[in-house]
Amino acid sequence: MRHINVPPDNHVKVLGGQGWIGLIDHLGSESTVVNAARVSFGKMKDEMDDRDVGLLNYLIENRHTSPLEHVVFTFSVHCPLFVRGQWHRHRTWSYNEISRRYTEVDLEFYTPPEIREQAEVNRQASVESAADHSAEIAKIKRHNEDSLEIYNELLDAGVCREQARGVLPQNMMVTFWATVDLSNLIHFFDLRDSEHAQWEIREYAKAIKKLVAPLVPNVMDCVERLSKK
Repeated sequence: MRHINVPPDNHVKVLGGQGWIGLIDHLGSESTVVNAARVSFGKMKDEMDDRDVGLLNYLIENRHTSPLEHVVFTFSVHCPLFVRGQWHRHRTWSYNEISRRYTEVDLEFYTPPEIREQAEVNRQASVESAADHSAEIAKIKRHNEDSLEIYNELLDAGVCREQARGVLPQNMMVTFWATVDLSNLIHFFDLRDSEHAQWEIREYAKAIKKLVAPLVPNVMDCVERLSKK
């Protein structure tokens, strides 16, 4: 039995190695998509040809997405709480997460490798900073450590885990499983691998693209082409 906090063999590290995402399982292929699109004709094909690739492009470009829903991926995600919060806004995914009501082991915290500054023209955006923010990074790391110390003191004093976890910061790393069909995954890419997305979650979106590209290469070629328009 492998611990959930250990990444699967097929994974990509992100956030300077502090986070990761792995592909646990998948169902279907590009042939599944084109066969689903042609099911009304009562025919199926086992191998893709150029005509099938053209159909894939047509479906994606014109947002005829129901055939894409027959391909499904399950990922294991290790990310900060605030990234998890953004991710769960995608309610078309299914989620199951490690619970700090049940375990206090393997607690980790994210320390940003770089500090960004608040954008002046966009209240929800950040920009790269040329200043030396090593002192601020040290403060974040110290706060993470202090929070963990208080948490352990509460547990030692007999406080239950479900209450003690309240002192843990948004930088706490969490691990969850996430399952999504190909259509909704493409929508995730539209929003989260965007220049408007927060850097941290965008790193995960890019990592997912690396994981699924070998399985749906023609789909990903089309997604990348459309993203550049």
